[in-house]
Amino acid sequence: MAGRYFDEWTIGDALTHDIRRTVTETDNLLFTTMTHNPQPLHLDIEAAKASEFGQILVNGTFTFSLMVGLSVGDTTLGTLVANLGYDKLVMPKPVFIGDTLYATSEVIGLKESKSRPNAGIVTFLHRAINQRGEIVCQCERSALIKRKDA
Repeated sequence: MAGRYFDEWTIGDALTHDIRRTVTETDNLLFTTMTHNPQPLHLDIEAAKASEFGQILVNGTFTFSLMVGLSVGDTTLGTLVANLGYDKLVMPKPVFIGDTLYATSEVIGLKESKSRPNAGIVTFLHRAINQRGEIVCQCERSALIKRKDA
């Protein structure tokens, strides 16, 4: 099991996740249509060319989902009880087809669970970073994690 238990985390723990992902046109097209998002910037090359970006803009919710997915193997795989929330989500730079993203995570909070003595709450600061070193997505994720001794 790759994920860590609540007891194994400390505030300030920082990880750079090994898995990187190049975003493809198929990723963007499928995710955008699966989620019924009709935004022309994601689907219409002519509309995208006429925009300030000059090209297809990758769906931001795909970028967010990919960022979290890239982090799971090292953070919560096998130890997660539930994700409790995502806060302070920002997308400071656009993502384009062909961009390669990787993710980092930092533990910014630890809290005992009042309702579940066998688990605790870990708050992660996740970042997605492109091949140019630009942060393209960031959020705080609160996760209810099993205790090792439970």
